Amino acid sequence: MQQDKPETLLSREEIGVRTARMAEEITEDYRGRDLVMIGVLKGAFVFLADLSRQVELPLEIDFVAVSSYGEDTRSSGVVKIIKDIDLEIAGKDVLLVEDIVDTGLTLKYLAGMLRDRGPASVEICALLNKPDARKVDIEIKYCGFDVPPKFVVGYGLDYAERYRQLPYVGVLEETEGSEGTD
Repeated sequence: MQQDKPETLLSREEIGVRTARMAEEITEDYRGRDLVMIGVLKGAFVFLADLSRQVELPLEIDFVAVSSYGEDTRSSGVVKIIKDIDLEIAGKDVLLVEDIVDTGLTLKYLAGMLRDRGPASVEICALLNKPDARKVDIEIKYCGFDVPPKFVVGYGLDYAERYRQLPYVGVLEETEGSEGTD
């Protein structure tokens, strides 16, 4: 499943407008609180960079890296922590920033792991949401866009480590097994 230029689903401009609005909401909601934004690598790095620069608050940023896909388009269902966070989050408000929520299995696991460390709160912010793919109940406090159950790439999202650099979110041609879930 590879094509030169995936079909545009969300333009750079649409993403920019929605990201700015989400940053305004986060700024308002966390004013006067001790906020830590934790990006889920690798996919969320572009979104987290753009979002965090627009949040008008002092904050800390950290990253966690997990694997549940490998080079496949379907989640293995097993979450493996590749890089844990470095910051102490006890007593702080944590905003877990993700590129896309599909099944919800990865985020449910990560949110639970972080809650066990005693933060004041743990909320989820995702650029993309695939509600039709959900396997577990998970609340996304800040959601950019609901997207159809297609395999999407760009703006940090990849297929076999390709397409992350695209400034838009695009859809790859459908092939057998290309639904993509976390």
